[in-house]
Amino acid sequence: MEQTTSISADRGQQSHGRLTYWRSWSGFWFLGLCNNFAYVVMLSAAHDILKKQESKNATSSIQTTLTMDFQGGNSSNSSRYDCNPVSTAAVLLADILPTLAIKLSAPFVIHKLPYGFRVLFCIIMAAISFLLVSFSSAVWMSILGVVFASISSGLGELSFLALTVFFTRDVLGGWGSGTGAAGVAGASLYSGLTQVGLSPQVTLLIMLVVPVVMSISYFVLLNHPPSFPQWRCREAEYRAVGTDERQQLMNESEDEQEPTAVNKNSGPLTIAEKLHVVKGLLKFVVPLGLVYFAEYFINQGLMELLYFPHFFLSHAEQYRWYQTLYQIGVLVSRSSLCCVKIRKLWLLCVLQMVNAVLLLFAVRYQFLPSAWLVFVIILYEGLLGGAAYVNTFYFISKEMDDRHREFAMAAASVGDSFGIALAGGVAFPVHKYFCGL
Repeated sequence: MEQTTSISADRGQQSHGRLTYWRSWSGFWFLGLCNNFAYVVMLSAAHDILKKQESKNATSSIQTTLTMDFQGGNSSNSSRYDCNPVSTAAVLLADILPTLAIKLSAPFVIHKLPYGFRVLFCIIMAAISFLLVSFSSAVWMSILGVVFASISSGLGELSFLALTVFFTRDVLGGWGSGTGAAGVAGASLYSGLTQVGLSPQVTLLIMLVVPVVMSISYFVLLNHPPSFPQWRCREAEYRAVGTDERQQLMNESEDEQEPTAVNKNSGPLTIAEKLHVVKGLLKFVVPLGLVYFAEYFINQGLMELLYFPHFFLSHAEQYRWYQTLYQIGVLVSRSSLCCVKIRKLWLLCVLQMVNAVLLLFAVRYQFLPSAWLVFVIILYEGLLGGAAYVNTFYFISKEMDDRHREFAMAAASVGDSFGIALAGGVAFPVHKYFCGL
């Protein structure tokens, strides 16, 4: 009788453990999806955002200045590349510079703001971004909406990556897969809804469901440890997790890896300790930054110029589906952590740089025969970028000391943002050169 009771209790604990595991994994999957969704949609809508303002009869002084600065006074129709007066890199910079600023500064002070307040702020910023871009009547208003999306995404990414240290390490797989899914969902939904006839304005208003899903994922679905500091800040104890909760997490994990945990000693990291951790992160951050520089130079510097006038898709449609295929590649590779792990991050960096050089020459000399070949290259580009991202954070989580892990996960997120911002800056003169031909 006692043996039967014991077996039933063990089965109940195993069942509860599996439920907790999948709630945590799924929670991070949805958080990754929602956090990157607005960012992806803004990049997918970049061509439409600028076309919308260009097509208006009323030309504000802001648009006139941007047109003269970046196009040298050329009409958008005077170039063989069918260029917008303003490069889509303008949207990219508005989408990444606020994120970069947050990632450079926030890891040193963000521990003073409880996670619950951070997430609420991200939700509000994402909702405002969709509303602003949807109802914009000028370029500056659209760009401001993109900035709000960037703030939400940047703060959310570093917060949720740091949050993973309170759970088993395999939630990183859920986060990575969710961020990849955000690319596919954001780009394909925007492309699909506009393709069937909905206006960009209506499409963006539909996207307001995303901040709602984020709030449900974090506050309802995610299974927070009992001692998790949701609404309070504890300076004296640096995000401590009790031994009992840590052991419970170990029992609940179906993976043989040890779960990540936060060291319970002393207090918050000192500035000197944080700088030492940053130095150790360079071997991860530099390759990640270069991979993202190459791929976003392609996405926002060259992709708009890879236009095939006799293809069955229009220029705007070609651009949207380039973005969609890129995001499909990202989803596949960011979801591959359970199957393959790549420690040689520099190899991914070299391969992505080769992609960028190839497509740069393809734009200049127009030797690619069809958009179909570009579709394949863009898909491959997404595979490399997603693999670099998810493997970087996996090996940081695995190799960093418990005490340093929360800060390291947040600080390393600056790598991709720095590469993207650099790509946006380089894309402007490249766009001007090609559109002047």
